[in-house]
Amino acid sequence: MPPSLRHIRFQSPTRGPRGHHPGVFGLANALAGEGRLSPEEWTIWRASNDWYDAHFPNPAAVDPTVYDPAVNPGAAAWFLPTAAEALARVAPYLRILRDHGVPCVRLESADPGRIVYADAYQVVAVGPAGHGST
Repeated sequence: MPPSLRHIRFQSPTRGPRGHHPGVFGLANALAGEGRLSPEEWTIWRASNDWYDAHFPNPAAVDPTVYDPAVNPGAAAWFLPTAAEALARVAPYLRILRDHGVPCVRLESADPGRIVYADAYQVVAVGPAGHGST
């Protein structure tokens, strides 16, 4: 990857109860799981999750150990900068989080850490850059 291209991650700026920085999907899924989404937000969240499920590989389905804290402590997913459509589809999650006062920051790194999984859209890395999980 050329040095000007950087991996991109959206995550909580603070550590969660398990000691990592939850990613954008985990944050939105938590709101949904807690029943905090309005019917409109739930429809947007569900449609967004369905799109990712249909078009985006789930690293844990490919390799069940990828997020195992004993095997890959602190593993975090990062979008490849070339994953334009997948990146564009993060916006509805960010709006939902913003509307609920849930902070989420965008990180960029040319070196997200030791790569433990990679596909055409993302990498999962263990290392100092992410300090998180999905």
